[in-house]
Amino acid sequence: MTGSRVLALGHYQPSRVLTNDDLAAMVDTSDEWIRSRVGIRTRRIAAPDETVASMAAEAAAKALANSGLEAADIDLVLVATCTAVDRSPNTAARVAARLGLTAPAVMDINVVCAGFPHALATADHAIRAGSSVNALVVGVEKFTDVADWTDRTTCVLVGDGAGAAVVTAAAEPGIGPVVWGSVPEMGHAVRIEGTPSRFAQEGQSVYRWATTQLPPIARKVCERAGVAPEELAAVVLHQANLRIIEPVARKIGAVNAVIATDVTESGNTSAASIPLALSKLVERGEIPSGAPVLLFGFGGNLSYAGQVVRCP
Repeated sequence: MTGSRVLALGHYQPSRVLTNDDLAAMVDTSDEWIRSRVGIRTRRIAAPDETVASMAAEAAAKALANSGLEAADIDLVLVATCTAVDRSPNTAARVAARLGLTAPAVMDINVVCAGFPHALATADHAIRAGSSVNALVVGVEKFTDVADWTDRTTCVLVGDGAGAAVVTAAAEPGIGPVVWGSVPEMGHAVRIEGTPSRFAQEGQSVYRWATTQLPPIARKVCERAGVAPEELAAVVLHQANLRIIEPVARKIGAVNAVIATDVTESGNTSAASIPLALSKLVERGEIPSGAPVLLFGFGGNLSYAGQVVRCP
């Protein structure tokens, strides 16, 4: 085998929906203020008994069921998250236990909003190196656990959920080379710090960085994959804010692509946002099987990562 491919996807969201009007009763905001600034209408809120591990396991179980593989076939579990409460057992180990997996390697990866493409690249590298054959890659957050519900600039953004992919060895690579990096000197612009941990950000700094610096990097992802932007069938950016997604997608030049805008109904789910949005697009049949899709995450640290994958 010379590479890997995404075999199947799955996602999970809590049942509770928090609307903009609900938020207006909590802080000084309004539906119009939120829609005009970030484009979000609703977001999902996890119940007290829904954990990062339980949501990850739900999404992973669906991806595994869609893949046609058995639990015993999975030899690697990677979970991208920045909101797991417990250090050990890690979330990946808890997902493996819930799904009855047999002796997989289990690792959590914290690259905040860029976590899923980092984890997907790690799975691809492991498979290419011969260390894995079938991997589960999950992005999951209970971001409402770290929200500051008194800060109207950030609490309107966050939501909870999970998305997962089954990645398998392939003779014909279906996951392109990753382009990744960070701007450490600007890492303070997105923070989840303190006890208890709380999410805060410098919104204008993040907006300027994302809309000016990231489009050329995303085009480099396409170049390394040998795919022109106009050949992309879909673009799935981190679902941070519609006012970031729209200009970045436009500057990439993906004129024929479906642009994921799940942020409008799910809010910002950090590491979960890319697999959650991609799984929904595939479930609805909006991307042809085998078509090239750009995945590109960005956010905390300030980190970024992206690759072109072939739709399962």
